[in-house]
Amino acid sequence: MSTFSENLLALRRLSRLTQEQAAERVGVSRQALAKWETGETLPDVERSRLLAELYGVSLDDLVSAPPMMGLPIPPRGKHLFGVVRVGDKGQIVIPQKARRVFGIQPGDTLVVMGDEAQGLALIREGDLLALAEAIRGVLREKEETP
Repeated sequence: MSTFSENLLALRRLSRLTQEQAAERVGVSRQALAKWETGETLPDVERSRLLAELYGVSLDDLVSAPPMMGLPIPPRGKHLFGVVRVGDKGQIVIPQKARRVFGIQPGDTLVVMGDEAQGLALIREGDLLALAEAIRGVLREKEETP
């Protein structure tokens, strides 16, 4: 079974849709959808776009992302970049796709934040400063409003 057909089947099941329901939403027969899920045939680009919208994933992830560690494709805007190993001094290598998606370049300064219940987070220093400035602006507006 191809990655595309595996993704279609997994996403439909995750969405708790029957083949009939999913097929109706993208305007095809149940039989056509079944053939896509088994890898017997492939949908055209427009139907693929509708499927990606239906399941809330990017078209790129729908057609090419292999399921990672048995997990389904994450929703649009959410990412699972893989596993990294922590080195002796605590260093990690941020996966290339993550660096590309978030525009992280060599020499960038990242802020490491943590919540003991939820884990660690990384944010570019400039983005954190911009967020802090936006929050200050909102607080100033609230103080000035009677």
